[in-house]
Amino acid sequence: MSEPVEEQGAAASDGTRTNYDRIPPPALLEFMTQGWEPLPGDVVSPISGLELYQERRRRVAEMFPGQLLVVPSGVGRVRSNDTEYRFRPGTDFLYLVGEGEPDEVLVLEPVEGGGHLARLYCEPEADFTRSDFFTDRVKGVFWVGPRRGLRATASRFGLEALPLAELPRVLAAHDRGAVLRGLDPHVDRLAADVAGPDEEFQARLSEMRLLKDQLEVDLLQEAVDLTVAAFRDVVRELPASRSERDVEAVFFRRARTGGYDTGYPTIAAAGAHATILHWSHNTGELRPGELLLLDAGVETQRFYTADVTRTVPINGRFTREQRRVYELVWAAQRAGFAEVRPGNDFQAPNRAAQQVLARGLEDLGILPVSADQALAPDSQLHQRYTLHGVSHMLGLDVHDCAHAAQELYPKGQLAEGMVLTVEPGLYFQPHDGTVPAELRGIGVRIEDDVVVTADGCRVLSAALPSRADEVEAWMAEIWSGGRG
Repeated sequence: MSEPVEEQGAAASDGTRTNYDRIPPPALLEFMTQGWEPLPGDVVSPISGLELYQERRRRVAEMFPGQLLVVPSGVGRVRSNDTEYRFRPGTDFLYLVGEGEPDEVLVLEPVEGGGHLARLYCEPEADFTRSDFFTDRVKGVFWVGPRRGLRATASRFGLEALPLAELPRVLAAHDRGAVLRGLDPHVDRLAADVAGPDEEFQARLSEMRLLKDQLEVDLLQEAVDLTVAAFRDVVRELPASRSERDVEAVFFRRARTGGYDTGYPTIAAAGAHATILHWSHNTGELRPGELLLLDAGVETQRFYTADVTRTVPINGRFTREQRRVYELVWAAQRAGFAEVRPGNDFQAPNRAAQQVLARGLEDLGILPVSADQALAPDSQLHQRYTLHGVSHMLGLDVHDCAHAAQELYPKGQLAEGMVLTVEPGLYFQPHDGTVPAELRGIGVRIEDDVVVTADGCRVLSAALPSRADEVEAWMAEIWSGGRG
C-alpha cells in the first residue's frame, strides 16, 4: 500500500517541495507501486587495490584505539536554486574506500577486545513498493538513476554494507570518537554528542597520504597521461581557436570523455592574462605572437588529478623576448628537479629554482639589487616577479595533504613515494615600470608532476615537451598531421 497522498510529491529527500512540484493523485500512487520486476543486478567486481584500502582503514583505526571513527562521502552541493554541482566524494572517504556516492558514511566502530569493525552505510536497493522511487527528485531512481545498493557495495569494497537508516542508532551508541565534520550536515547533527580528536583525525589522514603506494602512483600516472593527451588536443585545435574559452572547452572534452572531470578550474591565460597566477575567467582572445599559459589537469574516474602547465606560443614560434624568459624558467625547473630526492627538505627544490630565477632577473637588469641581496630572507625582492612557491603535494587533491602537521609538510623532508609538482614561473605585469617595455605582459610557468624515487625523481609528465625548441617542433608536428 502506498503512503498517504499528503506526504507525497516530486519533492527533495529532505521533504521540501517547490511550487512547481506535482502531487500525484492516490490512484497514480497505487498504480505506480505495483507490477515492477526486479532490476537486473550488474556483476560487480572488487575495486582494484581492495587490499590496500583495507590496510589503510586498519592503519588509521590503530591510531585511535577504542574510538568511533566517522568519514562521510559528502552531499550534493547547491549550484543554483534546486540544481547541484556534479558530485565529488570527499577526499578522505575516497582514500579509505576508493569510490563514493552522495550521503554514504564509512564508520570504523571499536569492538570489545580491541580493533575496529568497518561498515559502509549507504542507500539500499530501490524499493518499488514505496513511492519515493518516482516522487523524490533528489534520490528517486526515476529522477537520477539507481544507487549502487547494499549487495554491490559489499562486493565492490570488501566491507559490510548497511542501510543508511541504521546510522542514527550506531552514532547514538557512542559519545567518544572522531568525525570528519562539514561534509554532511545530517551526519554532523547525528554526531553532535560524539566528542574527540576530530582535528587530529583529519591530520593523520592527510599525513598518511604523503607517501603514495604503487596503486596511487599508477592512478596519478593515468591522470597525467590523460592530461598530456588533452594538451595535445589543445595544440591540435589551437589554429582554429579564437578565445581562452575555446582552449578550456577542448581540454574539458578530454577530461570528461577520458576521466571524471578536471581536477581544478582550468587556467587558460593568453597574453597578459598569463601574469595573473590563477586566471580562470578564460574570457580573453588568442592573438598570434602572444603566449598561452595553460595550467590544467584531468581528474580520473578514481578522482586522482594531474596538475601540469605549459606555456606555448600561439602561432608556434617564440619571439626573442619570450624565449629569453621561457628559457630562464626552464632552467629554474631543471634546478628544482635536481633537488627532488629522499632526505632533502621539501623546500630544497624551491630554493634551487629561486636561485636560478633571481640570477636570471639580475642578468636581465630587472632587479634593483644583486641576486644575492634579493635572495636574503629579509629581502626577497625577486618575488615581485615570481610570487608562488615551486612545489606542492599532489594526489586526490590538487593541493594534497593540506591538513598534515607543518613539521611534516611543508617543513619536513622528501621521501620515496611522495608525488609533488615542480613549477617555477616568471610574471611581468603589463604596468610594471621596473620591467623593460619589451618584456611587460609576458607570463611563463612550466609545471610537471614528479614522484620521488630511491635516488631522485621520475617525471610523470615527461611525455609533454618542455624545452623551447622541443615545444616549437612538437607544435609543428601536430599541425602537420603527426601525433606530436
